[in-house]
Amino acid sequence: MIIVLKSGVSEREVADVERRITAMGYRPHTIRGELRTVIGAIGDDRGKERLRSLESLETVESVTPILQPFKLASREVRSANSVVQVGNVGIGGRKIVVMAGPCSVESREQVLEVATRVKAAGAAVLRGGAFKPRTSPYAFQGLEEEGLKLLAEARRETGLPIITEVMEPDKVDVVAEHADVLQIGARNVQNFSLLRKVGAVGKPVLLKRGMSTSIQEWLLSAEYVLSGGNPNVILCERGIRTFETSTRFTLDLNAVPVLKKLTHLPVVVDPSHGTGHWEYVESMAMAAVAAGADGLLIEVHPRPEEAMSDGPQSLKPDRFAALMTRVARVARAVDRDA
Repeated sequence: MIIVLKSGVSEREVADVERRITAMGYRPHTIRGELRTVIGAIGDDRGKERLRSLESLETVESVTPILQPFKLASREVRSANSVVQVGNVGIGGRKIVVMAGPCSVESREQVLEVATRVKAAGAAVLRGGAFKPRTSPYAFQGLEEEGLKLLAEARRETGLPIITEVMEPDKVDVVAEHADVLQIGARNVQNFSLLRKVGAVGKPVLLKRGMSTSIQEWLLSAEYVLSGGNPNVILCERGIRTFETSTRFTLDLNAVPVLKKLTHLPVVVDPSHGTGHWEYVESMAMAAVAAGADGLLIEVHPRPEEAMSDGPQSLKPDRFAALMTRVARVARAVDRDA
């Protein structure tokens, strides 16, 4: 249920309504706007009629049901776009935020070279994999904690915040110690124990769509993080599995406007994984910005032919710089900044 409070209520009065909601067995999630304070009461829908009694309070303007199954992620609870702050970078605002770097951290020299080059081209966040989920158990699995330390060194050298994937609940704390954004990969989008764990951590979470995950299932996964007390969720479209084999996946750009209608959470697009081929990345990156995406996740490697993972979809730094120039033109055309 959504409890809308009257304009001008005091913090003491807000706390009183929150206390009443808690006493009824629900969790209050308070959103303070410029004109109104809204409280989402999250819990078992079977007892929601009890919440309607709050309309009798002088401080309450209305009590209405949340129709979507994803409560906190829904625009019914928050109509304005959420902006997730990553260091001094805001994801979800007017600016298109580009996160770029190698699929896997392979060496100190590699990650520092890429970090320097993508920053010079205009990237705002450095991406890099320390723990790598691979289809084959024989493929390179990442440098793990050593990779995290190398990413942290790259942040010190360049000032770029870092995003890296966490795969297991017991690794959340160590990854959060080094990273600015925790990435939940496609294969873990419905790993609910992992989602609960990152929900208990204050760090921003980038939640990738699963390769066979519907938009509603994806938003319900985001709900696990949000309901755990972490409001800093970024959604990432990275392609879904279809019958088409010309590309690695089918990049579902329909998802961008659909999500913009359904949720206040920021939406970014990963055209590298979505296509699997570097020559398609630029076109899909521009299309994503035109469709309304708030940012991009791009794989960049100085020598893709030597990459230990996902070389075929990685851009060389010069091509990435050219992409950034073209993306900026598209951003201006749709009244965004880049």
